[in-house]
This record gives sequence, structure tokens and C-alpha cells, in this order.
Amino acid sequence: MSGRDPEFGMASQLAKIEAGGTLVIPADFRRELGLAAGDTVMVELAEDGLRVRSLSAAVREAQAIVRDFAPADRSLADELIAERRTEAARE
Repeated sequence: MSGRDPEFGMASQLAKIEAGGTLVIPADFRRELGLAAGDTVMVELAEDGLRVRSLSAAVREAQAIVRDFAPADRSLADELIAERRTEAARE
């Protein structure tokens, strides 16, 4: 059974949990997300179920969150690198 969730407009499809807790993501979903065998995904427990995302999507979301708190006129990455170089020079 597959279709669109009327509340969110997202595709939905039934899947089975196999031995050892393996959940098989339907092939068309894997293609849509750009996932291949052996890829790492982020699995999050939500109030109403599980959320499965590609690792790259999870990283993009985390970067967007950090961007909201980082000053636009500073490069936190450059500051971190400079701090590490200073610490390494002391050793």
C-alpha cells in the first residue's frame, strides 16, 4: 500500500521490520533521497514515530541551526583553526 499522506502531502508506503530490527526503506524512497546500500542515515525518535533522513540532510539542518547563532561578520571555523594552531605551537 502506498500513497500520499493527506495531512502533509508526503508519500507513504507500508514496510516491514525484519529479523534483527532491520527496516527496509522502499526502493523508490531510497532513489528519491539519493541513498544506496551501506549509506549512513540519521534516525530520530519523534512524538508520532521515527524520522529517517540522509546524513547529508541532517548535516545541512545542523549547519542552518548553527548559522542562526553565529555572527555573520565572523568565521567560527577560521577562529577554531587559529586556536588549534596556537595550541599546537605551544606543545
